Amino acid sequence: MARSIANSVIVITGASTGIGRAAALQFAREKATVVVNGRREQVLRKLAEECERLGGRALAIPADVTDQEALKSVARQAIETFGRIDVWVNNAAVTLFARVEEAPYEAYRRVIETNLLGNIHGARAVLPYFREQGSGTLINVSSVVGKIASPYVSAYTTSKFGIVGFSKSLRMELQDAPGIHVCTVLPASIDTPLFQHAANYMGRAIKPLEPVYSAEQVANAIVHLARHPRREMMVGNAGRMEAFMHTVAPGLMEWMFARQVSKDHFQDRPAPESEGNLFKPMEEYETVSGGWRTRQSNGKFSGRTIIGTVALGIAVGWLIARSSSKQPGAPGRAGLHPLPGQPTRLSSR
Repeated sequence: MARSIANSVIVITGASTGIGRAAALQFAREKATVVVNGRREQVLRKLAEECERLGGRALAIPADVTDQEALKSVARQAIETFGRIDVWVNNAAVTLFARVEEAPYEAYRRVIETNLLGNIHGARAVLPYFREQGSGTLINVSSVVGKIASPYVSAYTTSKFGIVGFSKSLRMELQDAPGIHVCTVLPASIDTPLFQHAANYMGRAIKPLEPVYSAEQVANAIVHLARHPRREMMVGNAGRMEAFMHTVAPGLMEWMFARQVSKDHFQDRPAPESEGNLFKPMEEYETVSGGWRTRQSNGKFSGRTIIGTVALGIAVGWLIARSSSKQPGAPGRAGLHPLPGQPTRLSSR
């Protein structure tokens, strides 16, 4: 049975930009009460005003998700103000581009603390209220790289795999509370300021892998899960194809994806080392979009197009010969060799 969104109380972490901001605006259009959380108080206040203009009620509560007590305070203020919490969206995330051995340790740790522990802190903050109410929906935003690993973003990948595992474990713990639901969203490449805000120690400017989907698509998925809770939902056909291919041919998928990332995740211009917004918010961008969809290459075959074509071929072969369970081996080693026209190393070190 569909749950009503109007007048529901929704808490969203990481709401200043991107997916979180898009979700807050979409819930407001549905006449929900939205509690927006992030690190930039003035940005949150302006967002709350925009949500109210769209027809919802709104409250801005700044807090850092790496602080367990601060998130407990967010939950407490939401309850004191509105009387309940119906949906909690764990969305706050940061990312780091670096080789494992070259990433500053504190930067690596910060990604895990924000993305994974931030989700855990949010769950721990809201679950006592959900249990007291006997109902509630927890929506954890992971990523397609929570199912398929990606090089050069190992901290981000680790955190997103962790969110998937945490969600599964928590669902099992909550079997004694049938009114409480745990959902996981797995977006593909999304047009948000995440890439402008990323920490970068690769020596080259970064960009999202194409195709790039809108943050509004993810927001719509989050609203759908608030109405119709389910275990997991992927957003973006490219991610679905890659996940399927990884299931039936993991070695081949890793080999192809490693080369695609080396070729298509970096721009042809240098970039200085930067800690991005890991430790303090960046003032640039108060938007849903990072402007990446307007920069997509038109009429060209991207690495993901090739992977999708291969995935389709594998799917057809798998359906024809489903009795065979042997996985295809990867051609050669999965070492990351530069493609023609690329520098010998991606790193500036």
